[in-house]
Amino acid sequence: MAGIMLRSTAFNDHDLLPGRFARDGGNVSPPLEWADVPDLAGELVLIVEDPDAGKTPFLHWLVTGIAPSTGGVAEGTVPEGGREWPNGFGTTGWGGPHPPAHEDPHRYFFRLYALNQPLELPESPQFTDVHRALTDREIASGTMVGTYYR
Repeated sequence: MAGIMLRSTAFNDHDLLPGRFARDGGNVSPPLEWADVPDLAGELVLIVEDPDAGKTPFLHWLVTGIAPSTGGVAEGTVPEGGREWPNGFGTTGWGGPHPPAHEDPHRYFFRLYALNQPLELPESPQFTDVHRALTDREIASGTMVGTYYR
């Protein structure tokens, strides 16, 4: 499977996320840039999740319907064509990192998927719904990780 280059101008892969992106900071989404999206992509999907939050990863951001022609998203904005969905906090859009105080840093996986057909989700998708819907649609992906602790 092909790889999408995913990066941010605000933090490097596996580095600490700046506080302005945290829920108790500015709670704004970070800027992201991507390249190498396959020509056959019909839609991009962005998922940000914390696998260190418990048995099921905690969803911080889900955006579907992103135009494959885009090359990124500015800080605090929604990618072109994108539809934001409810996050694990129960609000729609970006829900910044907010791990329990004094725990080891949590990891936040930013994953961008190129799909060959649009993603179909229920109105209030759960973590498993999203990953099940990606099955057989993904043609490329890119991942980067940020960390955060309080």
